[in-house]
Amino acid sequence: MKQLKQAYSSIRRRYTPTGVFLSAAGTVVLMALASAALPGPLQTLTNHLSYSIISHFGWYYLLLVSAIVVLCLFFILTPMGRIRLGNPGSKPEYSRLSWLAMLFSAGMGIGLVFFGAAEPLSHFAVATPQAEPGSQEALADALRYTFFHWGIHAWAIYAIVALALAYFKFRKKEPSLLSMTLKPLFGRTMERFPGKLVDYVCIITTALGVATTLGFGAAQIGSGLEYLVQVPNTLQLQLGIIAAATILFLLSAVSGVDKGVRMLSNINIALAVFLVAAALFLGPTVQILNTLVDTLGSYLQNFVRMSFRTGAFNAVRQEWIEQWTIFYWAWWLSWSPFVGMFIARISKGRTIREFLTCVLLIPTLFSFLWFSVFGILASETYAAYPLIAQMPSEQVLFGILQTYPASTALSVITVLLLFIFFITSADSATFVLSILSEKGSLMPHDSVKIVWGLLVSLIAGLLLTIGGLAALQNAMIIAAFPFSFIVILMMIALYIELSHEQREMGLYIKPETYPPKNAPFRSYEENS
Repeated sequence: MKQLKQAYSSIRRRYTPTGVFLSAAGTVVLMALASAALPGPLQTLTNHLSYSIISHFGWYYLLLVSAIVVLCLFFILTPMGRIRLGNPGSKPEYSRLSWLAMLFSAGMGIGLVFFGAAEPLSHFAVATPQAEPGSQEALADALRYTFFHWGIHAWAIYAIVALALAYFKFRKKEPSLLSMTLKPLFGRTMERFPGKLVDYVCIITTALGVATTLGFGAAQIGSGLEYLVQVPNTLQLQLGIIAAATILFLLSAVSGVDKGVRMLSNINIALAVFLVAAALFLGPTVQILNTLVDTLGSYLQNFVRMSFRTGAFNAVRQEWIEQWTIFYWAWWLSWSPFVGMFIARISKGRTIREFLTCVLLIPTLFSFLWFSVFGILASETYAAYPLIAQMPSEQVLFGILQTYPASTALSVITVLLLFIFFITSADSATFVLSILSEKGSLMPHDSVKIVWGLLVSLIAGLLLTIGGLAALQNAMIIAAFPFSFIVILMMIALYIELSHEQREMGLYIKPETYPPKNAPFRSYEENS
């Protein structure tokens, strides 16, 4: 608490708010107030806009995300992959395990626990991609599509944004702002209003994402406490959870990435591994392992087909794809400024090949194991208790654990895991918001972190109170659409600069050949 008081007392003395910070914070507050004042009309409006985007531009999202995956593979397989994100000979700041733990906690975190059992169960028993609900074919489809939604495509979106930010920051010595990644295309224009507009959009999407995470996370933690200690999952309990988490993630935030996020992320990974291992051995172990291998093969076999499937010749299937696949692609895009910025911050010193390979594969494989374990447990529970399919998503996992041995111990671990994921996600996002608010500084003032942490927590609490989280979630999907065009420009700019550097180094890249620290970008300085 002493750290928080010291940081808060220095707000006026140490920090002069930027125009981007004031305008973005003001917009977020106005959106929250509008949700509070007009929850019904605003939700109707955002529902209409988000549905229109998803239903009319599904083809666009499928093409864009597939292009992102292809570009990531291209960078891995070509000599560009040997370029290091930093000076010649620079070493990674964090061990590989801590690095993977931090990026995983920021990238999936609480969502993996929230949907680990609920999504496979929904695809299997409620609304299936194509098979009869409750059938074995439906279970196979459910797991394959869950792998698809949480697998390589999701992490490719995060990876390409993170790679662009890390490359331009650590290799080209630009500020940690998404606008700076567009300099090869627009030159110094990005240092003026157009660049500030890009950063403004990034702050908005990140702040909305944090607020929705706090709201949904509080609901699931409340469900866990209701099961464990029979405390009703009321609004007051959820607001108390947000308040407690806010104090803890602000303490973590002012402690810095090295002390706060890294330590909590390592604890998270240990708890997650223990929980999934316990569930694996308490459940039908052989069936789970067989399912994992079989679904992995089905996922790889249908990878290209699922990537481009719109359901154009089947109205029911098309609607399902729009509600799930297209929604997820928009959702991951809306989260990519926050997650990409954080992953970039912790990835200095790694080669592009190592960076992309680890980001694409390691979290994906762990997610596959997670969904296989809890997806099979969900299907087994559904066979005995069909009503579980009607439970709210935040209660499904606790309902499943209740049917297995050591349910209380597993539920305690789950609540603890949720709470720490809750803290690490909010901590990471607050850190990113502070970077964007301080012109890309990787060492933002503690006072700025506190301002953003308090702001998003207050907004989450307000929207929980008046039921406005759905409108905020829709707003994220809407914001993802214009941001997708920024991602396209970012991909082009990144390819231009990597190609330029490859030509300067020669056909066979020598990583130790590195331009002077303050050398300008030839590719965009000459055109400015």
